[in-house]
Amino acid sequence: MTIHRRTLLTGAAAMGMALAAPHVARAAGRRMRFAHAANEVHPGHRLATSFAEALEELMPGGFEVQIFPNRQLGDDKQLLEGGVAGLMDVVAVSGVLIPLVTGRQAMNAWQMPFLIRDYDHFGELALGDVGQKILDDLRPAGLVGLAVADTGQRNFLSINKAVTTLADFSGLKTRIVPVPLHQQIWETVGTAPVGLPYGEVYGALETGVIDAVEINVSSMLGENLWEVGKHFTLTGHYPWHMSTVMSERFFEGLNDEEKAAVIEAGRRSVTATLDYAKTQDLEGREELKSKGVEIVELSELDQMRDRVSDLTAEWSGKDPLIAELVAAAGTPS
Repeated sequence: MTIHRRTLLTGAAAMGMALAAPHVARAAGRRMRFAHAANEVHPGHRLATSFAEALEELMPGGFEVQIFPNRQLGDDKQLLEGGVAGLMDVVAVSGVLIPLVTGRQAMNAWQMPFLIRDYDHFGELALGDVGQKILDDLRPAGLVGLAVADTGQRNFLSINKAVTTLADFSGLKTRIVPVPLHQQIWETVGTAPVGLPYGEVYGALETGVIDAVEINVSSMLGENLWEVGKHFTLTGHYPWHMSTVMSERFFEGLNDEEKAAVIEAGRRSVTATLDYAKTQDLEGREELKSKGVEIVELSELDQMRDRVSDLTAEWSGKDPLIAELVAAAGTPS
């Protein structure tokens, strides 16, 4: 069900603000709460801190940015719903949830399988015209899109044996975010997708409820998934995009100078986050190896690309902005 601001305002009491000690960028100026579900080593946290740092550079003393990581104020979906309702000031959330909550399909563009080549390619698109159009597309949902960044190319973690061929995917109970795009991609690959909240992945791997998860290096490290999963296959099937969105209610309460500053701070945070994510991805693989994780290549990566290639054309028909990003990206990697 698509959720709009009016729907969520009736549930304001349910948000339950857990006021754990926040990171404070500056103790002066207009107060701004920035919440996200990632931990402090995840690039999603860098998306928040780099935004706060850029905002301080642009308007010294103009804002007091309090950052609440680690699901302190709710999980991704709860935070996004709070933003739509105007109960949260700024949130950074997994972009794949935005279409689910708001009905705005364009944000799915970033996860067309094998479309985005690498972190630099993502940055070119995110800071280009089509990237801005996708952010602007959120206004009808009551959100002001400020940034979108790749917080880690996704790969494949399995617990029983290494996945090295396309046939190895067959029937694996694989955790996905329960959204239509991911369901279709992983059914097409050949797995048996299981929708689970992010916070339940460790326990589900440990108990065998699931056999595998499509995941990035940062989440492997941040959630200690290396303790329960030792077989990591490099597929790089799509980016894990996170988006910084501001409540329209909060944004419209700013003066023109403040509005310009938050928009520019959002753009600056993209480059800082991509630099962090790229470095962490490469260095993190070495850390995972030191923790006993086997990192392997998929010998039939081209066949995996071919198997899901028709999905890009299908999903491009769901929103013109998806088609525009696909065209701007050029030939899939």
